[in-house]
Amino acid sequence: MLNVVFLDLELCDHVQRQNLAAEVMFRGTHWLQHSCQINLVKSREYGASFLRRQGCSILSSFVRSLERKTCLRLCTVLWHSMDLTSSQHSHLQNELIRELERQEGGKEEDEQIVAEIMRRRFFPPLITHKAWEGFHFAGHEIRITEATDCYGAVVWPSALVLCYFLETNSKQYNLVDKNVIEIGAGTGLVSIVASLLGALVTATDLPELLGNLQHNVLQNTKLKCKHQPRVKELSWGIDLEKNFPRSSCHFDYIMAADVVYHHPFLDELLLTFDHLCENDTVILWAMKFRLDKENQFVGRFQTLFDLEVISHFPSLNITLYKAMRKGKMKARPSKLAV
Repeated sequence: MLNVVFLDLELCDHVQRQNLAAEVMFRGTHWLQHSCQINLVKSREYGASFLRRQGCSILSSFVRSLERKTCLRLCTVLWHSMDLTSSQHSHLQNELIRELERQEGGKEEDEQIVAEIMRRRFFPPLITHKAWEGFHFAGHEIRITEATDCYGAVVWPSALVLCYFLETNSKQYNLVDKNVIEIGAGTGLVSIVASLLGALVTATDLPELLGNLQHNVLQNTKLKCKHQPRVKELSWGIDLEKNFPRSSCHFDYIMAADVVYHHPFLDELLLTFDHLCENDTVILWAMKFRLDKENQFVGRFQTLFDLEVISHFPSLNITLYKAMRKGKMKARPSKLAV
């Protein structure tokens, strides 16, 4: 596909090259689509000025998927169509090379941490009558019983990312004697790890998932934790004040892993975050980015909460967030940023 594009670019006249190059960039980056609205096509003068001001930032999301040589070639065609001077072209090319090198270094670091996270998972050596997966977190071997017939009975990578963060940042985010609630707990892995790290945990999910959730929690925490975790029904947006009255339910942390996906309850999810979160509550949320419709939830979430990226894993398309009520966030250094 790209080879065809480059062939077309080289055969086109000046204006056609400009339009086609900008179209490639437009379709290749969400940033350009939402922030530039293909203004590069409107005017060569504006486009050259825009590129000089922005440097390589418009390419930052596109170049991750391209070979360095391919990316440089595309940029050269695009920049020539903008009538840049040779010095401007050289400056932008050097900036792009530095950006590519930075991203390549970040990619290597991302892959190393992701590999370490995935090494925490193991499988039974023999096939058993009941499917389970094993995990090593917080100094314990954790066995999780799964089912493949629903989302909530499977351990998703976002849960591993959050568990790894809790374990490796246990000093900065000390969970001992903290009151923690996990929403959409699923198989219970995050709740189990938080319990093993000393928290008083309430693991919640839909009623049909509570049996397996209770089994996993009990099997992996009995006589191993300072506080025995509780399992409780929580259907997002339903009877929140009745089941979790604000007057008596105070949570230091709300935890959520992969709660945003293709389901019709995003409004109810936001309402649940809003109800459970007090002024000093910290939300730790691992988000798997999928479709635009679901991804837009992040923007809606930010109408109520300040959001900080703790770490980002491009190879998994997962971002780990810390959030608090608007105006209550205190900046903390991150140990897991990629």
